[in-house]
Amino acid sequence: MPTLSQASLFLCLSLIVTAFYYAESQSFLGVNYGQVADNLPAPETTAKLLKSTTIQKVRLYGADPNIIKGLANTGIGIVISAANGDIPNLASDPNSATQWVKSNVLSFYPASNIILITVGNEVLTFGDQSLISQLLPAMRNIQNALNSASLGGKIKVSTVHAMNLLTQSDPPSSGLFNPGLQDTLRGLLAFQRDNKSPFAINPYPFFAYQSDPRPETLAFCLFQPNSGRADSGNGIVYKNMFDAQVDAVHSALNAVGFRDIDILVAETGWPSHGDTNEVGPSIENAKAYNGNLIAHLRSLVGTPLMPGKSVDTYIFALYDENLKPGPGSERAFGLFKTDLTMTYDVNLAKTSQTPSTPKTPVTPSTPKTPVTPSPNPTAAAWCVPKSGVSDAQLQSNIDYVCGQGLDCREIQPGGACFEPNTVASHAAYAMNLYYQTVGKNPWNCDFSQTAALTSTNPSYNACTYPTGSA
Repeated sequence: MPTLSQASLFLCLSLIVTAFYYAESQSFLGVNYGQVADNLPAPETTAKLLKSTTIQKVRLYGADPNIIKGLANTGIGIVISAANGDIPNLASDPNSATQWVKSNVLSFYPASNIILITVGNEVLTFGDQSLISQLLPAMRNIQNALNSASLGGKIKVSTVHAMNLLTQSDPPSSGLFNPGLQDTLRGLLAFQRDNKSPFAINPYPFFAYQSDPRPETLAFCLFQPNSGRADSGNGIVYKNMFDAQVDAVHSALNAVGFRDIDILVAETGWPSHGDTNEVGPSIENAKAYNGNLIAHLRSLVGTPLMPGKSVDTYIFALYDENLKPGPGSERAFGLFKTDLTMTYDVNLAKTSQTPSTPKTPVTPSTPKTPVTPSPNPTAAAWCVPKSGVSDAQLQSNIDYVCGQGLDCREIQPGGACFEPNTVASHAAYAMNLYYQTVGKNPWNCDFSQTAALTSTNPSYNACTYPTGSA
């Protein structure tokens, strides 16, 4: 049995690792900051809002100087954009690119942490051959201007693509870019490989569900428990549409010889409401998609073809945009309302991500009730909810666990652990399943300080909890 000092050291190391995780692992999480609205908060107010969250990157549709300046000295990474209409001048005149970089980058950097410039948006799928031919020269001229300012290794240059750049994406292993654009793409990708910039894509499971509005498709799109979809090419069973879409892009890159280029998700999201004839928009679906996506990214499990890391992902969007044209859903993707309140809670607040810090070391024991994590590596342990935790928080824990692709069928109707049909009972099974599956470390049984380990096996009747033997 460890001595007190060993136990103290163990807990300290655990807390350090946990704190490092929460400090560093959110770097993949960004948000799109659209401005097609007449009621948005001031940029400085938005900067304070972002600082209160775990969002570490913001993507702008342009290079608004007020926003770039408002984000100064926050440490938040900023993606700025050159519009499609800027491309001809940037491509034909290196001085135009130099002036663009001077006005939109050098005037603010490094106080404003500009990390990426995207040149154009979905240019390859607009069908304008003149613009397509000018895209790479424009990107090169921007890159050269950055190099001349000694920023070539610090700020990347890319462009953003729509998912319909792929003519084949199902199954994911068969992902293939439009053959008519592959020569253009190879030139772009060679430039990006040379400059180590990411391939930016806009996957939207929301639109996939609209084209196939079955209940099983909705569960697949929302990271909810489902039977999965097997890839006929490699036998991998996918549990969510996001992974399937991103892996299809990875396969397409591999098919043209550029599998080593990082993928960046420039946009993905789900609307909280829409017109009466639209399929899919709702507060519940938006919360499930974005909340489970964030939990999936935080797990660092990656995708089946790119395991062990999370793809940089920018959620669309920060605010609703009340002036956007099109169906009602186009104006309802915001994570926050313009009065700075959450549209729905997806666990973005920094306070909800703070690891627990016990005031005194906890020595190992064999209690009859849940206790704080024991440092004894040989003790049997199960992860269960603490008493007094709200059903809302416990439901959030269930959504998180089942959003990781873990097998939650036992707490679904007909499952051995479905009865008693209560949030607390289902959460106990799900939280323990997560703890036993991902590593049995103390920080795997934290759940924002709502969980603890117990040496008492919570199994009952035919409901068997995964073993607690560490």
